[in-house]
Amino acid sequence: MEMGKTSNWIKAFFLVVLCGLLSMGTALASEKKEFRSADTHPADYPTVQAMNYMGKILSERTNARLSISVFHSRQLGEETDTIDMARVGAVDLLRISFAPFTDLIPEARVLTLPFLFSSDAHFQAVINGPIGKEVLAAFEQHGFIGLAYYESGSRSFYTTEKPVRSLKDLKGLQIRVQNSDLIAATMTALGAIPIKMPFGQVSTALEASIIDGAENNWSSYQSTGHYKAAPNYSLSRHLRVPEVVVMSKAVWDTLTHEDQTIIRQAAVDSQKVMAELWKERTDKAKKIVLDAGVQTYELEDISAFQEAVKPVYDQFINDPKLKNLVSRIRAVHP
Repeated sequence: MEMGKTSNWIKAFFLVVLCGLLSMGTALASEKKEFRSADTHPADYPTVQAMNYMGKILSERTNARLSISVFHSRQLGEETDTIDMARVGAVDLLRISFAPFTDLIPEARVLTLPFLFSSDAHFQAVINGPIGKEVLAAFEQHGFIGLAYYESGSRSFYTTEKPVRSLKDLKGLQIRVQNSDLIAATMTALGAIPIKMPFGQVSTALEASIIDGAENNWSSYQSTGHYKAAPNYSLSRHLRVPEVVVMSKAVWDTLTHEDQTIIRQAAVDSQKVMAELWKERTDKAKKIVLDAGVQTYELEDISAFQEAVKPVYDQFINDPKLKNLVSRIRAVHP
């Protein structure tokens, strides 16, 4: 065979192969995909409903090609379990608190610092601005794609016996905390004894007096029934830890750019719905627990608490980049 004809034959062969690969890619891109999403909260909780909404609009925008199945109520495990599963692509999406990421992602550590945000408006201005996008982007190098923030309210202490009004009231109390060294250190700085414990075990621990109390937002305090065993709710508002919607990078990298764009926008659009649901749920939760006889308390001297946690900043924010991030957050004006 002549050289020219051989060359043409080779070109034709590779063209056929290329067309086959492109056709395969198109076929794969058009296949239906149901993403598995994990959440520790019950079916009627705002985070679960917001993820269901995200799945609904994702299905609408792709003619039912892409959808989300939400596994709520810890069906796929506790938050730390689902983080490990998502990193390898065994779970596609997570709605999860920032707290379990603090030992893995430095930027997430910053948003979990005690008394960092001066108000709800300050918090919203940070997460919905350039800093918020910057922190979400930091998830990628750790195996996740940060898609959107969800509301979580401020966290306050609740106890089975004596209420917390001052630092001396916290001294020696065994307080359940999320699986985060930073939050555990915060409790230690305030004089309490931090007990790291999965979310699903807290009710039993309170009822059996294994712990003296815990800390969480109004909605979780009510939805878990913790208020029945710990009827003293102290409005410390010491943490304003955001929730985040993330996708496994291992899964994300298999998607087309078009689908990635659609998924990211669906997550962002669900954020507004989540905020509305959260307000409704918080108002309802407050009424339920207060009608049940729960007593609320304000701190006598919040500045003493703020002073006590300064060593936490020194311990966990020892990198110039992170210190700068803290300064930038504090400089944001709503």
